[in-house]
Amino acid sequence: MNKVKKNWNEIKSNDSWSIFKIMSEFVDAYDKMSKIGPCISVFGSARTKEENKYYKQGVEVSKKLAEAGYGIISGGGPGIMEAANKGAQKGNGESVGLNIELPFEQHFNPYIDPEHNLEFDYFFVRKVIFVRYSQAFVILPGGFGTLDEFFEAITLIQTGKITRRPIVLIGKEYWSGLIDWIMNTMLDQEKNISVKDLDLFKVVDTADEALNYIEDFYKSNVLMPNF
Repeated sequence: MNKVKKNWNEIKSNDSWSIFKIMSEFVDAYDKMSKIGPCISVFGSARTKEENKYYKQGVEVSKKLAEAGYGIISGGGPGIMEAANKGAQKGNGESVGLNIELPFEQHFNPYIDPEHNLEFDYFFVRKVIFVRYSQAFVILPGGFGTLDEFFEAITLIQTGKITRRPIVLIGKEYWSGLIDWIMNTMLDQEKNISVKDLDLFKVVDTADEALNYIEDFYKSNVLMPNF
């Protein structure tokens, strides 16, 4: 069956109506997330298998953070996201999933609290919710989406658009190439960032190091809502 081609004005008209869908996603997410206590977002690949060491670290760090009183926010899907929600439940913490429809790999995992399973159509709405309701960001190995989330968070902090909060990368071996490029090319060679920008994130190898870094940060900074 042939698709009916729309002209420019018809496309513009349909596009203007999408603002109501966008608004509804924001309103629903704001309403649900504002009822949850302090949370930490855990990012990482949807493709990581259960037997992978980074999946196991995702479970471990999320469990420790939940036991420390934080809710855990993930992207709601499989892989590291599933590990994060599993760890949250193991630690008796709030387990939140910000799920989005994707053509291939995304489906919500079974470790999300039913009342905290949010569905999105728009990536940018979902990213706003991650940032708005997170007191810290824990980033395990992942692909383009994980890098997008890392650089989104660090850019917003660097530019003062959100308050300072911990950003922790877990897995020195995995992240070493990126960190070397940031330091040697972005900083030393091209001078596109400042030395102080390197203080905006921390690279660690263990769940305990990640937890300690976040807890040390909030010993000298007030833990308060971002909204």
